[in-house]
Amino acid sequence: MKIKINDSRGSLLISLLVTLPFLILIAAAYMRLSTNSFRLGKTDQFHTSAQLAADAGADYAVEQLNLDPNWTGTTSPIEIHNDGKIKTTFDASIASVDSTHKTITATGYTYSPVSHSTPDSSISVMVDLRAVTTGDYSLVTGVGGLSLSNSAKIVGGNVYVNGEIDMSNSAQIGLSTNYVNVSVANQICPIPANSTYPRLCNSGENNNPITLNNSAHIYGDVQANYQTNTSGMSNNGLIASSGVVAKPLPTYDRVAQKAAVATTITGAAASCSGSQTRTWAANTKITGNVSVTNNCVVTVEGNVWITGTFSVRNSGIVKVSDSLGATQPVIMIDGSTGASFSNSSQLKSNSSSTGFQIMTYYSRASCSPDCSTVTGTDLYNSRNDATITLDNSAQGPNTVFYAYWTQVLVNNSGQIGALVGQTVSLKNSGTITFGTSVSGTGETTWIINGYRRSY
Repeated sequence: MKIKINDSRGSLLISLLVTLPFLILIAAAYMRLSTNSFRLGKTDQFHTSAQLAADAGADYAVEQLNLDPNWTGTTSPIEIHNDGKIKTTFDASIASVDSTHKTITATGYTYSPVSHSTPDSSISVMVDLRAVTTGDYSLVTGVGGLSLSNSAKIVGGNVYVNGEIDMSNSAQIGLSTNYVNVSVANQICPIPANSTYPRLCNSGENNNPITLNNSAHIYGDVQANYQTNTSGMSNNGLIASSGVVAKPLPTYDRVAQKAAVATTITGAAASCSGSQTRTWAANTKITGNVSVTNNCVVTVEGNVWITGTFSVRNSGIVKVSDSLGATQPVIMIDGSTGASFSNSSQLKSNSSSTGFQIMTYYSRASCSPDCSTVTGTDLYNSRNDATITLDNSAQGPNTVFYAYWTQVLVNNSGQIGALVGQTVSLKNSGTITFGTSVSGTGETTWIINGYRRSY
């Protein structure tokens, strides 16, 4: 009998017994990885849905508060999505910090399946609100008109423009939840200017005085003489293309303020820098240029007349004395370059939320700065000279800035009360809000001042 020592029968079974456990382990690892990836994907989906619901809750709360100042929050969760598989809801509440600040707490919830009684994901956000109080108007321009570019925004109050409006990029007037009425008189004729300047244009002279480029938008009722282009306007957009009369700019008794001067000091004595402090008494005349810089603090106790220029920069602070209460002090500036505010400088209100009225009087007319009226080519040549400039986070939340014959130029600035000038130009100003009445009654709009996640 012969024995086959090379018999290979059964060797495949041995190989399978060795490799099959490894294959099972690999398959199990892939299955676990796939399951975990699926679970993470679903978790991320639920998280994102809850985040969107929380944001929707914050937007809803702002809208409801602006409709009803006594609104305090939702009484039950509000459903915003339900496709039978996933449901998202939100609730929101409002807490008052003080009379001008509130905080929204909004929470978004995701349920999957929709029958779940407890959410599979929830996200809470806190939104800080600031009150913007407006009056008859927060902005009025003369013949030079209004220019807004990049992310400049006007919130609250009505906008009156005697000239024309030019808006570009994401500039905006009004909000989708808070409309702003806009009136444009188209008072920039004749073109070119002569001794009869300015007058209202006739049909065909300057049709479509409102120009909106890119995603610029106006929310509210718009009236503009000889405007036919309605793109970029809504709620309700263009409602009248004629009948707008030029609105007289506010007047001020400059002569009376000059006559009331009781104290005269030099610009050098009035200026300060660093940790210094100054107090300007009521009815003070300051001769020459004034500079407030590097954290210096100036307290103003009443009307002030500066014969030169006025510069506040590098965190300099000029504040209204608490002793004035609701009486707004006027600072008149006569210098050819007017007033400039830059680099986190502040015009601070007092405890009664009373700010300043900053007024510049330079023009190219021979009577400057004491002109009672400027027209014709003198006005045309003066309208674009910037005599009030705000730059790099300069702030004056309750202050009215008024360039009597010239331009107010705002670039990368912060909170501003109101602007008046022959020309008003806003550039790179995403944080600008208007909240001070130039004249008339007041109404309050709540706007977002900060946003953060709540854990």
